[in-house]
Amino acid sequence: MISVSNVSVAFGGFTLLDSISFLVNKRDRLGLTGRNGAGKSTLLKILAGVQEPTSGSVSMPSDLKIGYLPQTKVYAEGKTVRDEAKTAFNDVLALRSGLERMHEELANRTDYESASYMKLIDKINAQTELLRVSGVDNMEGEVEVVLKGLGFRQEDMDRRCEEFSGGWRMRIELAKILLGRPDVFLLDEPTNHLDIESISWLESFLQRYPGAVVLVSHDRAFLDNVTTRTIEISLGKVYDYKVPYTRFTELRKERVEQQMRAYENQQKQIKDTEDFIERFRYKATKAVQVQSRIKQLEKIERIEVEPEDSTRITVRFQPAVRSGDVVVNGRGLTKAYGEHVVLQDVNIEVMRGEKVAFVGRNGEGKTTLVKMIMNQIPYEGNLKIGHNVNIGYFAQNQADLLDPELTVLDTVDRVAVGEIRKKIRDILGAFLFSGEEVEKKVKVLSGGERTRLAMVRLLLEPYNVLILDEPTNHLDLRTKDILKDALKQFEGTVIVVSHDRDFLMGLAGKVYEFANKGIKEYLGGVAHFLEDKKIECFREYEQMHPRKEVETETPLEVAVSENKMAFEERKQLNREIRRSETKIEKLEKEIADVESRIAETERQMAAGIVNETILKDYGEAKKRLETCMADWETENMLLEELKSKK
Repeated sequence: MISVSNVSVAFGGFTLLDSISFLVNKRDRLGLTGRNGAGKSTLLKILAGVQEPTSGSVSMPSDLKIGYLPQTKVYAEGKTVRDEAKTAFNDVLALRSGLERMHEELANRTDYESASYMKLIDKINAQTELLRVSGVDNMEGEVEVVLKGLGFRQEDMDRRCEEFSGGWRMRIELAKILLGRPDVFLLDEPTNHLDIESISWLESFLQRYPGAVVLVSHDRAFLDNVTTRTIEISLGKVYDYKVPYTRFTELRKERVEQQMRAYENQQKQIKDTEDFIERFRYKATKAVQVQSRIKQLEKIERIEVEPEDSTRITVRFQPAVRSGDVVVNGRGLTKAYGEHVVLQDVNIEVMRGEKVAFVGRNGEGKTTLVKMIMNQIPYEGNLKIGHNVNIGYFAQNQADLLDPELTVLDTVDRVAVGEIRKKIRDILGAFLFSGEEVEKKVKVLSGGERTRLAMVRLLLEPYNVLILDEPTNHLDLRTKDILKDALKQFEGTVIVVSHDRDFLMGLAGKVYEFANKGIKEYLGGVAHFLEDKKIECFREYEQMHPRKEVETETPLEVAVSENKMAFEERKQLNREIRRSETKIEKLEKEIADVESRIAETERQMAAGIVNETILKDYGEAKKRLETCMADWETENMLLEELKSKK
């Protein structure tokens, strides 16, 4: 469907993407990965058509419909949630209005034998079929199912969009994209503002969706559950793996090891050549050989290997005084804001050493209960904090409490005590502060950078109870792993408010679900919770998702169909369309096979296996790939032309 051919992106003297090529096929489930700043979001923008590459091209059928969700967006205002979501059907509603006008025109005409009359009939027939498969008749039901799946309640549907926070308004934008039924979803961090249930629902939606999905995400579980193909961007190049994320990490390790061996062999060859040139540069008898070696050196295509951060930073929370056995005990806890009751008659008990997760939809009271435990808000009921409990609290607004005039290094240096001081720079590096960045003042840091810095401070202070509210926001996969390992080794008690399943898996042994003003306890951890909730979450969607394959035609539709293109002509056109589609499928398969051959040959060459046969096969495969991609583009244009005749 989409062909990326020799695309490059350069900023000044820096090349972000360097002559990359790949295909996005009809039902691909593709995850883009790479280090921060590798070019993932830029590539999504290029695929979406909102940014032009410096060179190269992106080819796709002219009627291909793309649904693009960026990380940041200017939100629409002035409508209710329901009406804003329904704007996804604007094209279909316009189609229906245009069809009604054409029906009126047809009823008033009498030139039955004219070419324009037959052309009008063909147009009505084509647009009637488009409208039939559009799902517009079930628009209201589809809007509600998608909005509820993304966390909106029935009473939210008629509230105005501007009443909601940025995270909830991003959900409205996501709902519009899902309802628009594009041929390709381009999603940049779609789970950032979703809770566990909404993420689980979105996974199910994307797994069943008949189109293609290309996404960027730091949620490992989401990537594994949705994608079947991973493209890594590294040093401006792309590496294509036909596997989900976790399997990709294993194969990537093998590839990097092969690249490193090839790099080391090449460096040795370069050094030997340079030593020869230097040794015999001024000997007339060796002049020819020296010039030959100089030319040989100039022709070498240098192998680049992205520096692999192989250091395993072990971060431990500081030891603290042992707390009592019961850390938190609450009975009959109730909290209301005016007439709006958030929690009612809630009981909770957290014991020393437990790792507890607070999960559930946003707005159900998770953060409210945390603030009650921290005695930051008034409430009703009886809440006791245990003996010798010293709580380290990471709030969602923790970043705002940092001193803006201190540098990054000074901020953590002032709380570090003892042996941990020797590891300050390593810990900052693990949380993406390295080099000169540690000398930046807090006031110039972004919101995400401040959040990470606040987490580092928490690591360095001695607490026996940690309460973390959405701690993984703005952390990449490696940093999340470091934090998770530190929490697993922490001997004290942990309460985590999070929607990041991968982070919670293997960490939380007890889950409290917040819903309907109460909480429910799950002792089996996150896996037990998800297994139990999956049936409930998807029941409504499953009931509404099936659609009738054939709709009953109205008398007017029957009349139109009787005047359509002659039967034999239509049949022949359909045969040609099927033939073209079959050829495109074969070409796509051959392209995938040739790309696999090229990748395998490159792995052999990286491992130092090079001979005349391999080089010949490699050159032939490259030429065959160019031919196939050209044929694919030509055949797609032919298919568009054939479809326009229907």
